Amino acid sequence: MTFNSKIFRTSTFRLAAIYLIFFAFSVSAVLAYVYWNTVGILERQTDETIRAEVQGLSDQYRLLSLAGVVDVLQRRIDEGAGSIYLLANARNEQVIGNIDKLPASASGEPGWVDFPIVVGRPPKQQNHTGRAYHAPLPGGYTLLVGRDVEEQRLFGKTIRQAVSWALALALVLGLGGGWVLSRNFLRRVDAITDTSRTIMAGDLTRRMPVSGSDDELDRLAQSLNDMLGQIERLMAGMKEVSSNVAHDLRTPLTRMRARIESALRTEDDATHKQALEKTLEDSDRLLGTFNALLSIARAEAGHSREGLAETDAASIVHEVAELYEPIVEDAGGTLTLDVDASIPVKADRQLLAQALSNLLDNALKYGVVDEGEATAVTVTAKAVDGKAVITVSDRGHGIAVADRTRVLDRFVRLDESRNKPGNGLGLSLVSSVMKLHGGSLTLGDAAPGLLATLELPLLPDSKTA
Repeated sequence: MTFNSKIFRTSTFRLAAIYLIFFAFSVSAVLAYVYWNTVGILERQTDETIRAEVQGLSDQYRLLSLAGVVDVLQRRIDEGAGSIYLLANARNEQVIGNIDKLPASASGEPGWVDFPIVVGRPPKQQNHTGRAYHAPLPGGYTLLVGRDVEEQRLFGKTIRQAVSWALALALVLGLGGGWVLSRNFLRRVDAITDTSRTIMAGDLTRRMPVSGSDDELDRLAQSLNDMLGQIERLMAGMKEVSSNVAHDLRTPLTRMRARIESALRTEDDATHKQALEKTLEDSDRLLGTFNALLSIARAEAGHSREGLAETDAASIVHEVAELYEPIVEDAGGTLTLDVDASIPVKADRQLLAQALSNLLDNALKYGVVDEGEATAVTVTAKAVDGKAVITVSDRGHGIAVADRTRVLDRFVRLDESRNKPGNGLGLSLVSSVMKLHGGSLTLGDAAPGLLATLELPLLPDSKTA
């Protein structure tokens, strides 16, 4: 296992260290409270017991005189309860007690004194600590009452050691846990960094590693993978568009060049005019192609998102239908409408109208089986289950199931449609507009014919069927 100093600079290790500081402070506070409520209470109880006993013996001295107190002290010493007693005269000579003389510090005003005592008999003598309170009595006597507090001192020492070891163990485990967590975190971050460098070097097929734990790094990696997938699709689309543009525009440009060269070789004004008219038609088709590509690019990049506003999809359907109804009638066909009174959506009116226009154009071009047959187009717009559902159906050949996804790509034209005018961008534009609106375009079977369905979200609080 190699040591990596970068671990200590990771945010995970810093957070673990900060947490450890607060944890150690909390543990210290809890243990200090425990110590105060155990050792502290025992010491205070001992001191209170000693002071009460001193007060009681002083009262008995005043009531029973010296002989009475000596008798009481003798009985208590005989009981052997671990207490320390001493009654000394003015010369610090023992009158009665279980220690020989007053400690050197037991002089002057009444007070507490800690001093060493010897417990037991040879060879099992032990040095303990005694704590006592000394007070003067009338007649020059001094009374000292105390307790052997060695066990309390040992208990307090044990508690302090336990606190110290607990804190030390918490620090070691906390630092170790922080190091392990930071090491794992850094390893995953390094894996993501290495993958991103590979991607930046040009390999767009690589993806960020996902551990399967569904933690925040996994969610970040999955989001990045989704983004990379979108970038890869856009790059592939751009390459495909570049190839298709070069292929589809080469023929009309070559034709325009040949027509112009042919016109230049003649002096006939009619030929010149015809060449210019044909060239103008080809130019319009080329401009239409570039405008469609630009609209698709803007929709996919989200540049048109600022044009989204609350609007009524039903009114847009009516407006577009009014524009196309004369064209359908001129072709001897029928345009049937079935539209709800109001369908509130958040949309770009121009883009939504353009998408619907493209579907109606397709229905007019490909909505008949035989040449000269009457066109029958049906348009519906309904609010269903929180969605605005707009359909355009015809009675033509339709699109095979295997081709319904492919025709949404740019410049895709099926074999049976190549003798009709168009650039293969109509359905691709509709699909891009729907994605911009958070909706979708679905191609289905109208039995017979093609059923194109647009779905986009209704505005919140809108009533649906």
